[in-house]
Amino acid sequence: MSETTGSIVIEEEPPETPVKEFVPTASVPGQGRWRFRLEIAGFLAPAALIYAVFVLIPVGMAMFYSVFDWNGLEPLDNFVGLGNFKDAFADPVFITAIKNCFIIVILSILIQGPIAISLALLLNRPMRGRGALRLIFFAPYVLSEVITAVMWLLLLQPEGGVDQFMQAIGLGEFTQLWLADRNIVLYTLFVVITWKYIGFAIILFLAGLQAIPQELLEAASIDGASYWKMQRHIVLPLLGPTIRIWAFLSIIGALQLFDLVYIMTLGGPANASMTMVIYIQQHGFVRSEFGYGSAVAVILFAICFAFALLYQRFVLRRDTEGALTRGTA
Repeated sequence: MSETTGSIVIEEEPPETPVKEFVPTASVPGQGRWRFRLEIAGFLAPAALIYAVFVLIPVGMAMFYSVFDWNGLEPLDNFVGLGNFKDAFADPVFITAIKNCFIIVILSILIQGPIAISLALLLNRPMRGRGALRLIFFAPYVLSEVITAVMWLLLLQPEGGVDQFMQAIGLGEFTQLWLADRNIVLYTLFVVITWKYIGFAIILFLAGLQAIPQELLEAASIDGASYWKMQRHIVLPLLGPTIRIWAFLSIIGALQLFDLVYIMTLGGPANASMTMVIYIQQHGFVRSEFGYGSAVAVILFAICFAFALLYQRFVLRRDTEGALTRGTA
């Protein structure tokens, strides 16, 4: 509204509207907090249920059965305490199984890892036929373990494909009983394991290489750094988190190795290729020593669990801390 007095116009300001105080829903005592908790529980419940049914309950049952001398049929009335664990560590076959698993672990880290990194660096460079080469290296990984084991079992038998190939190229004098000689059978199996799983390592390293900023390499090249210096001082350090993740997966897989070895050698000859899981299968299911087999399974679980905790604590910790720091910055 306005009033006119001569030539002077006086305008009146409209009355101020009172501002209502806004109270957020989350500030209502307990309402938003409980709703948030129910949402989190709803999302976690299916995964937690599956984890409990297929992990926690079996582990608990194995721990329970491990203190009994039980054949799977009779009542659980022969309590032996830690007797099964003592018998396991007193058995030289079980000690051999542990040693074989750790030999595979060491060979994987020292041989399989560097080969996979070298091939990943090669396949990451622009070259003709790069996609076909990637497919060739990754193809064995998508084959099932049964198909891989049967195929190599036929190739490595006496006068099989491997022996005939070596004879054709003039190396017939180096043919061996690849799966029957207890001195070389474990290393023969390691070659098959490497052929089967190196494709996964290459793909993993290629993914890590794709995440390295090309600007760093271009700047190093402008400063006069050679290709090998760039790989050593830039690429490999930045590839470190991927290498550590691969090493963790490789070690856990080697400790739990079963299918390839079981189909090709059954842990033989003379237990030369025995692994811990094959040992569990033979005692737990073949000999119906379910209590003793459960004790060995608990030992394997303890080894893997302790390694996972220590690896997370001393190796992967800086990677996860760096990710959290970058995420909150």
